[in-house]
Amino acid sequence: MATIRIDRPHHLSHSDAKALVERVARDFEKRFDLAWHWEGEDVRFRRPGVSGFMHVGETNLVVEVQLGLLLSPLKPAIERQMNAHLDALGDRSSPA
Repeated sequence: MATIRIDRPHHLSHSDAKALVERVARDFEKRFDLAWHWEGEDVRFRRPGVSGFMHVGETNLVVEVQLGLLLSPLKPAIERQMNAHLDALGDRSSPA
């Protein structure tokens, strides 16, 4: 089993950061068929072979994903894609 952990600072208000995380969760739901739900300040998600959470902190966003045995060899590619996706969504939420 492999773990991906991404810890990023943000300069958003707490409500804007939560909205960003929810947009990411909805996108992951569509793209990767992940079931997700809010649990306090965390979004928990799961599908066969993948589970994890996104935590909304006051100044940072943490994403942690556990990959099952079949997806573990793809960890580097999945991590790159997640970082790129977070970059793109973060850019859209930045003030103009």
